[in-house]
Amino acid sequence: MTLGALNRRSIPDALVALWLFAACWAIVHTWFWAHHDLVDWPTYQTYGAAMRQGYVPYRDFAVEYPPGALPMFFLPVLVGSYASTFAWLMAICGGALVLVVATVSRPAAYFAALAPVLVGSLILSRYDLWPALLLVCALSLLLSQRHTLGWAFLGAAVAAKLWPIVVVPLALVWSWRRGSAWSALAGAVVVALAFVPFFVLSPGGMWHSLEGQASRPLQIESLGASLVVLLGHPQVVSTHGSQNVAGHGTAGAVLACIEAAVLLSLWVAFARGDAGRDRLLRYSAACVAAFVAFDKVLSPQYLLWLVPLVPLVRGRRGLAATAVLILACVLTQVWFPERYFSYALQFHLAWVVFLRDLALVALVAVLAWPTEWGRESLRSS
Repeated sequence: MTLGALNRRSIPDALVALWLFAACWAIVHTWFWAHHDLVDWPTYQTYGAAMRQGYVPYRDFAVEYPPGALPMFFLPVLVGSYASTFAWLMAICGGALVLVVATVSRPAAYFAALAPVLVGSLILSRYDLWPALLLVCALSLLLSQRHTLGWAFLGAAVAAKLWPIVVVPLALVWSWRRGSAWSALAGAVVVALAFVPFFVLSPGGMWHSLEGQASRPLQIESLGASLVVLLGHPQVVSTHGSQNVAGHGTAGAVLACIEAAVLLSLWVAFARGDAGRDRLLRYSAACVAAFVAFDKVLSPQYLLWLVPLVPLVRGRRGLAATAVLILACVLTQVWFPERYFSYALQFHLAWVVFLRDLALVALVAVLAWPTEWGRESLRSS
């Protein structure tokens, strides 16, 4: 199946999955999800209101997100209540995501439809469904051999939130093996169109945005920070819109080295093997999982990046990986959002946070383990 080509047999599944997503979206407005929410939309609203008044992002006011995110911040200021409109915008992105996943795997679409209950009410106020949608669109198009359009979507995904860049080396191998390496230029053009105008208008402002993300300290929920918290009582500082562990730069550097080593090994392993459909999906999920597990920032919404990718992995490996992802999602909701500050400031439930982080490491291992355990198909298309 290809993007925009749901066949007759898959249309019922896609529609049922879409209905399931709508039901799950409604559920997270109720029960325990309706209490103690921590939202990001006020920051987005500030950006959107400034743009509506004619101020230029990065030049006239600081923005911590890449340019591809700006449409998601601006559109809600044009219609009614910002919080409500933004939630509806994310609902549209989520519904579209479910339909696109259905073009690749109908069973996976049902799991993607559970995203609201898997990650909780944070899905209503974060824009992470946007880059996730763009990345899955890119993968679906690449799988259908529509390389130029696939690379354009991949470039848009990177421009929206940078993290999809970990899939770029895999996509390069995929297109190169099929004689379409030149299609990567489409992705480069999209990234350039997103970034270059702001670099021209304000080189310092644009660089400050990128440098600010790269220089963040250990965020309190990351693997390195959760281990530090479990072993002691570090100083917690609030910067970059999050709570972070101070004075542990070495731990952050070690974590960064591990992350780079794991990603490099995954890219090399994919390049050395058969660049088939199932391997592209598995290694894409593994690379994103490695970025989430070993990065020095691990916000709860990062799990949303994995929800549409992991169930695309076939066989017993895919089932095991999906089970581990569910465990990580459940553990996250034990403390977030209701008990987040209890952990971040008083270190309560530190062992739960550490177990969640270990579950994400286990997810990487399950996806990356170099055996035939998963019994994946090695066909090249």
